Amino acid sequence: MKPQIKAMRRGTDVIVATPGRLIDLMQQGEARLDSIEICVLDEADRMLDMGFLPAVKRIVAKLPAQRQTLCFSATLGSAAVQLAREFLRDPVRINLAPPTPVATVTQWVYEVEPHKKTDLLVDLLKDGRVFNAIVFTRTKSRAERVAGALMRHSIDVERIHGDRSQAQRSRALEAFKKGRYRVLVATDVASRGIDIDDLGHVINYDVPAEPTDYIHRIGRTGRAQKTGDAITFVSRDEAGSFARIEGAIGTPLKRSEHGFMEPASARAVTVEPQVHRRSFQRRRRR
Repeated sequence: MKPQIKAMRRGTDVIVATPGRLIDLMQQGEARLDSIEICVLDEADRMLDMGFLPAVKRIVAKLPAQRQTLCFSATLGSAAVQLAREFLRDPVRINLAPPTPVATVTQWVYEVEPHKKTDLLVDLLKDGRVFNAIVFTRTKSRAERVAGALMRHSIDVERIHGDRSQAQRSRALEAFKKGRYRVLVATDVASRGIDIDDLGHVINYDVPAEPTDYIHRIGRTGRAQKTGDAITFVSRDEAGSFARIEGAIGTPLKRSEHGFMEPASARAVTVEPQVHRRSFQRRRRR
């Protein structure tokens, strides 16, 4: 913090800050925001997901009423829209063309009863087809429950979500990259900005709320011209959300019958993800 305080005292034109550290400096009287002309709220949707809204409100309350405010968000769910209404006045909304999945990612859909998702996940991991994977869940508590279930099945697993400190998340990610863990269970905290050279699979345990979230999640695999699989578990109550995702990416995805959906609601043909030639055991030895 000392170098930051020195920089503040010398004077600065631009401050790039996380909410918590900026509040620390404000409380010490080192960050005075009464002359700020432009406020940029970057990754607004992620800040909301990580629980930063009260901190952001404290900061914005100290800004001049006459200012320009810019809000950047990959998704515009109800919470992000409410944030914009609260902090922006008559804003102009700019929509950029949504990204599309890369061609190196093979996408699969498993239709599954909600209560059988964990059984399906364990089944996929037990048959040796998945040598390493990020498993995305909707909430932090759900990530903990899924990780706990995998541990009980003797699967090496770590987790990343908003209730874990930055140091804990960094250690978990580094250990996963080095092969100490076969599975990383995560919320959308991990769907952006994480670069893993050789990730074989992304598994959507829960269907994401927005098509852009889906694209960011599956973009963790199939990087640098390497191939990867993206598998999504779709229950009955998630069918509508997933239909919107298919509409956004412009193509219906392959369905795989795996014995975890009641026969009356199963559809399409039986297909299976590709078997990667490298085994998880070989990767760990390296």
